[in-house]
This record gives sequence, C-alpha cells and structure tokens, in this order.
Amino acid sequence: MATVSEETTTICTHCDRPIPSGNIDLHTVHCGRNLEKCKVCGDMVPKKHAEEHYFNTHAPVACSLCSETMDREILDVHKGEDCPQRIVTCEYCEFPLPAIDLSEHQDICGNRTEHCYRCARYIRLRDRYVHETTCNGVSEAPLGTSRPAAEREPRPRRRDTPAPAFPKRHLLITIAITGIAFILGSFFYQKKSENSTGH
Repeated sequence: MATVSEETTTICTHCDRPIPSGNIDLHTVHCGRNLEKCKVCGDMVPKKHAEEHYFNTHAPVACSLCSETMDREILDVHKGEDCPQRIVTCEYCEFPLPAIDLSEHQDICGNRTEHCYRCARYIRLRDRYVHETTCNGVSEAPLGTSRPAAEREPRPRRRDTPAPAFPKRHLLITIAITGIAFILGSFFYQKKSENSTGH
C-alpha cells in the first residue's frame, strides 16, 4: 500500500497562510479580492466587514460614567479602578457616592464622633479603629486639669432621682387592648378555618 506523501504548500502573499500548491492561484485571486488584513490585529477579515470589525473590536470607546475615551481593552479596568465617577462607599458610613467626591465626604464624615462605651469618651470616627485597640476602659482626665486625681476636689454627688413609674392606668389599657386583639384574631382565624374546610 502506497503512503500518501505530504502535499507541498505555498505561502499566500496576501494572508501569509500556507495553501496547497495546486490551489494557490485560485486562492490568491479570491483572497486578494475578498479579504483584507486588519491593520491593528493582523486578522484577515472580509473587506465588506472591515469597518465593522474595527468599530466592534478596536475603536476607542467612551466610558459610560465619565465619557472619557479610551481603548476597549482597558475600559473594564478604568470602570473598576480609575473612573472618577465610579461608585464607591465611605469607610465610615458606607454611603455610596462617586469616587471624585469620596475624599471631601470622608474628611467631613470622619470628623463625626461616636461614644465609646468602655471609656465613656467621644471618639472621632477616623480614630475609632486605633482607639478600639488602645482603649483600656478608663476615661482619661479632662483636658486642662494638671493636678493629680488625688488632689482634685471631689465633685458634688448628683441627687438620685427615681425613674418615673409607668402609670398603672396605662398598663391596664395596654393589657386590655392586647386581650381584645387576641380574642378578635382568634375569632377571625376560627372563621377562616371553618370556611376553608367547608368547601
């Protein structure tokens, strides 16, 4: 049995592809008439679709957020990391806003204060994380006091006032309304159950 020898090929001068030597003349005519090499990526595209190929694949595009024009390849990175109009959240209040406004917002938002339950001081939000790691639960001396705590004059004790008692009348009204609501709810639920089993 004879083995089929490999067919000789010739490189097309138009598309630079190896073409069987027997078909090279026909291919060259067809290739030169119908195909065009893309100047950007080097792909062979039909001449009638060359412009469409360029606009769909290589043409610069505008960012939908900030309207800046850029290469298509970097658009996703731009929208995710660089675009000044991309939405980011404030690290203090988690409010979503455009990246261009974040710095000014965080300057204001970070200066708001929050009460520390351990040392009973008000701490700026921008200092909260450092404070939480260093707070030992002891409130520091008020600003402006230079004398040690033992030498300071004791503060007068506040008079303890009892918490206002919940009026008994309000309690009875609340219990009565709750009871009526429970009875009405049971009645309507029972009616609904009877209607659904009767059908």
